[in-house]
Amino acid sequence: MIGSGKRKRTTQTAMAVLGALSVEPMTGYQVHAGLRDVLGNFWTESFGQIYPTLHQLEADGLVERRGGDGAAKALFAITKPGLAALKLLLAEPIQQSPQRNGLMLRVFFGRQLGKRSCRALIEQAGRDAQAELARFAQLRALITSDDQYAKDRPYWLLTVAAGEHGARAALAWSKEATRTIDSWPQQRAR
Repeated sequence: MIGSGKRKRTTQTAMAVLGALSVEPMTGYQVHAGLRDVLGNFWTESFGQIYPTLHQLEADGLVERRGGDGAAKALFAITKPGLAALKLLLAEPIQQSPQRNGLMLRVFFGRQLGKRSCRALIEQAGRDAQAELARFAQLRALITSDDQYAKDRPYWLLTVAAGEHGARAALAWSKEATRTIDSWPQQRAR
């Protein structure tokens, strides 16, 4: 899989799965939950991506299956070659993926949606950003209180800080955007 010319998404999925398994052995479900709950502010993977990747990594000798009858119950652990492959993947240049933001798509074509509907979407984005800030505060507290992952803590906290900055920026934009919309002249009904 590594260096075989596969799509960049597949390589990045392998990097995410190997990275998760470098912390501790996990089931496929635990890999998905860990990526969703801990890395969700900057990385997501679906079950449809994780299980085929685990099987390919196992076939390539980069992870090993421990017990369980089937992929859902099996515990996967990274192997020494898997750890070496992860380090190579992490050292590669960052592969940027095109951003897809449903809110910005709607706001960009907002004239078709209407001022009131756009304002409601932007207000919801502000509420979502506030909820994200609360989630990051909980995650920060969990990371700082759990000594099991003390060696990873400084790096994990950097990613939490990036998420906090992004959420604060989204909240500030939401407030500014609603003020801007409120300053527009009223439109007459057609």
